[in-house]
Amino acid sequence: MQEIVLVIVGAALVNNVVLARFLGLCSFMGVTTKVDTAIGMGMATTFVITVSSMGNWILENYLLLPYELEYLRTFTFILVIATAVQFTEMSVRKISPPLFQMLGIYLPLITTNCAVLGVALLIVEGHQGFMIGTVFSFASSIGFSLALAMLAGLRERLAMCDVPRLFAGPPVGFVTASLLALAFMGFSGMAAN
Repeated sequence: MQEIVLVIVGAALVNNVVLARFLGLCSFMGVTTKVDTAIGMGMATTFVITVSSMGNWILENYLLLPYELEYLRTFTFILVIATAVQFTEMSVRKISPPLFQMLGIYLPLITTNCAVLGVALLIVEGHQGFMIGTVFSFASSIGFSLALAMLAGLRERLAMCDVPRLFAGPPVGFVTASLLALAFMGFSGMAAN
C-alpha cells in the first residue's frame, strides 16, 4: 500500500509530466484559456493515458519482448494511442457536443501529445509491473489534469487583470506556467519516482 501511495504522489506531484518532465506542453498551453475546456481535456487525456498505457504494457510484455520485436515499440505504442484517442473522440462527440466543439483540434491531437507516449515509455523503462504501471499512468494523467486546471484558473484570472500590453496573451501564460512549475518543485523530496 505504501508503494502505491509513493507512486501516486511521485507521478502526480513530484515528477509531474508537464511541470517537471515538460511533456505535453502543446495542449498545456493551448487549452488552458478556460477552466471548463482544461478539465474536459484533462479527463480525455486521463482516459487515453491510462487505457493506452495498459494496452501498451500488455503488448510490450506479451508480444514485443517474447518475440524480440522491441524495435517496433514506438510504432505499436502510437497505434494503441491512436486507437484510444479515436474511441475517446467518438465518445466525447456523442456524450458532450459542446465540449467536443470547445476542444476542437486539440482532441485528435492527443495522439501526438508526447505526454501520452512518454508515460508509456517511462513504464517500460522502469520495468514496472501491470498494476504499478497502471497506477503510475493514472497518477501521471491526474497530475497532468491538475496542472491543466490550475493553469487555466490562473489564466482566467489574469485575463481580468490589467496586464502590460507587452506581456498580454501567450507571454503572461508562459510566465504563469513557469511559476507554476517552480511551485511544484516544492514537492521534490516527498517521493522519488
